[in-house]
Amino acid sequence: MPSKAEQELFLPSTPGKFKDKSHSMHRQFHRCFASTSTMFLWALFLVALTAAYLSFQSFVDSGSKYFSAAWGGVQWEKNVRASAQIHRHNGAAVLVTGAAGFVGSHVSLALKKRGDGVVGLDNFNNYYDPSLKKARKHLLNSHNIFIVEGDVNDARMLAKLFEIVRFTHVMHLAAQAGVRYAMENPQSYVHSNIAGLVTLLESCKAANPQPAIVWASSSSVYGLNEKVPFSESDRTDRPASLYAATKKAGEEITHTYNHIYGLSITGLRFFTVYGPWGRPDMAYFSFTRNILQGKPITVYRGKDRVDLARDFTYIDDIVKGCVASLDTAKKSTGSGGKKRGPAQYRIFNLGNTSPVTVPMMVNMLEKQLKVKAKKNVVTMPGNGDVPFTHANISSARRELGYKPTTDLQTGLKKFVRWYLAYYGYNPGKPVKLF
Repeated sequence: MPSKAEQELFLPSTPGKFKDKSHSMHRQFHRCFASTSTMFLWALFLVALTAAYLSFQSFVDSGSKYFSAAWGGVQWEKNVRASAQIHRHNGAAVLVTGAAGFVGSHVSLALKKRGDGVVGLDNFNNYYDPSLKKARKHLLNSHNIFIVEGDVNDARMLAKLFEIVRFTHVMHLAAQAGVRYAMENPQSYVHSNIAGLVTLLESCKAANPQPAIVWASSSSVYGLNEKVPFSESDRTDRPASLYAATKKAGEEITHTYNHIYGLSITGLRFFTVYGPWGRPDMAYFSFTRNILQGKPITVYRGKDRVDLARDFTYIDDIVKGCVASLDTAKKSTGSGGKKRGPAQYRIFNLGNTSPVTVPMMVNMLEKQLKVKAKKNVVTMPGNGDVPFTHANISSARRELGYKPTTDLQTGLKKFVRWYLAYYGYNPGKPVKLF
């Protein structure tokens, strides 16, 4: 017989509510809980059941995080494969990083239009208005170019992309841009321009086959160089900004991977790229916005009141240089991270080789906008900017067939038409945005 204490365990907490309906029911209770050992077994069972539930819930939670990630999954892989499909004889399968950026979006579209397979990658950071990047993404999607939303530092994602697609080439245009912003957020330059580059090179090194790589360096590497025009053989060991220093570091890093692992690498030093779908932080873009809004613009001068000058290069000319670099890139010579022989390594200037002073550029904008600018002319602060840039493009002309054809006045006219249409200043006149 159970003790009085054991019987009280099964009494209701509210007296008078319990009714003993039958003697058989009493016998069943007696069999199940006739001893404290039986109760202990039931307690263990409940603990085990609870632990199993919590483990399952943890599995579901981690699984849901995986399936809700920005990359991965059956449909995602299907989109990547479809975007990478080549539609021309001897075409290329190209991974374009920074594909939702200014140069990246233009290069992606040019490659896709001629029948190459293109997969884009972009992290859509907020260095400037992400809505412009989203608009570029929407435009590229309409041309069947899939943009993976992810960071170039994500080694697992890159490994997955190289597993899905046998990329023949990588066009690495992802970077933290801008000279002055480096004084506010220096870590972002190290994260993107150095760590991100190394992560990508590691993935390319491990890929089979290894792709040929074309990547964006910058004219900023010439730094305090005073010899003009800037030539690829000039010294580049005196950067004037952290941005320039990270790009110079990138050139040294890519040379190392070329030498040790046999990666075919071409670096492109861009000179002040401008045009439709451009970057809002660039002077010509912000000048256009402020002039239309009736706000003053700040025009910097160098020492001794010398006007700053830039080798402005229209986006279509830059795209031609990028595509030609891909077309003339030789195959990497490594396999499984081991070099089998010397690999191609090149650096080219891509500029317009016709510098124009900033005041002259402003004057051209005023004529296109039919609005007079309110100018604040001040001495250039020590923020890393250089007084002038001027590209020697003889190497690119000889090796790539590179020949810029758009002068600044023509290019700004095209940019203004796009700007007015995109931002709704001239809705009555539709313009082809791409």
